[in-house]
Amino acid sequence: MTSQQSVPNIAAAAVLQASEEMPAGSAEVRGYDFDAGVDLAALLESYATNFGLAVEEVRRMLAWRLSDEEAPPPPEGIVAGSEEDSEIRDPAERAKVRTTIFLGCTSNLISAGTRESIRYLLQHKLVSCLVTTAGGVEEDLMKCLAPHYLGSQRGVEGFALKGAELRQKGINRIGNLLVPNRNYCLFEDWLTPLLDTLMDEQEASGGATSPSRMIWRMGEKIDDASSICYWANRNRIPIFCPAITDGSIGDMLFFHSYKRPGLVVDLVQDIRAINSMALWMLICGGGLVKHHICNANLMRNGADYAVFVNTGQEFDGSDSGAKPDEAVRPEATPVKVCADATLLLPLLVAQTFARERGAEAAAAAAPP
Repeated sequence: MTSQQSVPNIAAAAVLQASEEMPAGSAEVRGYDFDAGVDLAALLESYATNFGLAVEEVRRMLAWRLSDEEAPPPPEGIVAGSEEDSEIRDPAERAKVRTTIFLGCTSNLISAGTRESIRYLLQHKLVSCLVTTAGGVEEDLMKCLAPHYLGSQRGVEGFALKGAELRQKGINRIGNLLVPNRNYCLFEDWLTPLLDTLMDEQEASGGATSPSRMIWRMGEKIDDASSICYWANRNRIPIFCPAITDGSIGDMLFFHSYKRPGLVVDLVQDIRAINSMALWMLICGGGLVKHHICNANLMRNGADYAVFVNTGQEFDGSDSGAKPDEAVRPEATPVKVCADATLLLPLLVAQTFARERGAEAAAAAAPP
């Protein structure tokens, strides 16, 4: 009698069902073997699920060239190559056209140590624009004026600090980070003269500024190479901030409106700019930043590539938790990684942008 014959028929049918063959090419589950030594790059390469898919998606973004696509025929009545023909048709020129990559991040990523990863991307022109919140802008600038601090030597304990007690000491808590009130005072002293300058220019020209132009001027004034805004200004990379008043910058604009009324910051200029750009998306965090970039993608019938990193869940109905097939083209292969972006973004940058830049630098330095 076989072991299967000794098992009740109903149990045998439920548990000992014969397996079908796995499809050809199915990936085996296999992790990193530390007997091979400690190799962080090889360890990250062994990730085959969501993080690995995100790496592949970003690498596709970086590899794409316009020459990968066949040039469409010119519109009826337009001669190919004429001034009226807007399409780039020379193969060599098409090969120079790369992806336009939007980076979106919430302010906590700039409050935290992830700021340096984002600065790296703008410093080396690896993204085409940044979309963030007012907190993302001001936290970057404030760190140039005075440091933020960990809430305790054991960082996790900082989350348990009492907000009311800290307030009595003039200290603000961002998660497990501490920011003295003095930092905000320094920021106000630094920003107010720039607001006066923008007001002078508005009165002289009659034209309003936009949030992105105001942020460029901040980057110009800060003159600190550790700053994201500094590199945005230097490399002419726009920082779009659709909620520019939602933070300390809004407080400063409020105070300034009483001292010198009339400064206009025109959001419409920026919404025209962002909606006119061709987009590929890398969005860390959710909420306003994610929605702003996705909404702009709808103006071109969806993005070709998209990677989302956040902890939003679909069941709460929020935009942060939406599935990654939002605002992408039907043929796209978007990826969402449900993880803490402050942990994941540096690893993603290391496996994609930094490796790509390192490879290009090595190729440029190689003898002919």
